[in-house]
Amino acid sequence: MKLDFLDGPACARCDLPLPTMQGEGALCGGCMADPPPYSRVRAPLTYDAMTRDIVLRLKYGRRLGMARLMARMMGNRLDPAGGNGATGANTSQPLLVPVPLHRWRLWSRGFNQSVEVARHLSRTHELPLVVDALERTRRTPSLRGLSRNQRAKVVRGAFRVAPHAVSLVKGRTVLLVDDVFTSGATAAACARVLLRGGASAVEVVAFARVLDRSEASIADWPQADI
Repeated sequence: MKLDFLDGPACARCDLPLPTMQGEGALCGGCMADPPPYSRVRAPLTYDAMTRDIVLRLKYGRRLGMARLMARMMGNRLDPAGGNGATGANTSQPLLVPVPLHRWRLWSRGFNQSVEVARHLSRTHELPLVVDALERTRRTPSLRGLSRNQRAKVVRGAFRVAPHAVSLVKGRTVLLVDDVFTSGATAAACARVLLRGGASAVEVVAFARVLDRSEASIADWPQADI
């Protein structure tokens, strides 16, 4: 079984594959009709049985080495200009921010897989990282089996920019790190609060993305860590 890389023509905003090359900046119908708050999604792989196995080995098998593998593949989708240079006070660099877990889920699992992946991206691409820039304000129910609209409703208001991170986020492009991009509901909820907190733009960096986003496929959508 081979990994299914996403390297063909795609929507310039959500990275959904397009049937034919349509020129730079081409958007899919969904992004034209209802533009998401994030400006771009970068995901190297299709979410399928093989990438699902890698994600589950990290999240539930505690195979932390999988985070390094995921980050290496995700790093190939970062712009070279945005992934090199000195760290620290250089506010022109993108800022890595992982999607947070609720404290109870973090306590039960012992780690946040998005943080582990982001740490490897930070080291290999010399990008600043703030692991706790985002906080979950409340625990929310499982998203499994929920439609796109239902997922968006569940995560609405579930995040905030941590008070200590407001000055770090302000004026920066934030690279929001997650393991799987599914419906975009969690990414959109995080992006909205980051933009309200002063971020100049939010881009999503994920290991894999779900391609079949039809309502008929929702039973197969991966569970988000809420």
